[in-house]
Amino acid sequence: MRALVVIENRKAPSRDESHGFQSPASAAAVLLRSGYQVSAASTCEQALPLLSGAEACVLDVPVSEFSEWREPLTAHRAIPMLWWLSEHTANIKPSAYQGGITADGILTSGMSTAELEWALLFSVRLFQTRRQWAKEREQLLTRLEDRKWIERAKGLLASTRNIPEAEAYEMLRKQAMNERRRIADVAASVVNAYQLLNGE
Repeated sequence: MRALVVIENRKAPSRDESHGFQSPASAAAVLLRSGYQVSAASTCEQALPLLSGAEACVLDVPVSEFSEWREPLTAHRAIPMLWWLSEHTANIKPSAYQGGITADGILTSGMSTAELEWALLFSVRLFQTRRQWAKEREQLLTRLEDRKWIERAKGLLASTRNIPEAEAYEMLRKQAMNERRRIADVAASVVNAYQLLNGE
């Protein structure tokens, strides 16, 4: 991983003359010295176009602002989001922090180049694992929802036609094949039509 977007949101920046970034300990300055390609932004509007070429985003912002930065950035493009831990960004005590923070990793100015590389590597892996879990969860929820429609339609067909549920399921399956639709979609149509006809 070499290309990073760094969000720097400091109220009173002291410019680093060599690179045009804030202090020598800022995320952008440290990452540049460690050999990363860094694109810096201080507003969401500046950051969004930069995300397309980045492999991760480092938020050099107070922890109390992390979520308000993370949400629009990840809505634009899902990439690993790391927090830059410093005196400036740790603006409240952990015991006083009530918010939820979803960071894929934490970086500090005291890390060596090797430590930064390892931290970024583990952060990317964590991000990929979290995305995979979210995808699997979504698939499971969809299957559960499909199963609910199928069970309801099966029950309605069985009771209204006075047939066993196995036969009702077979009717749904055949109809789905004939219409080249998912069985859950056919089941939802059956339930919705029944409710419409019966004023439910």
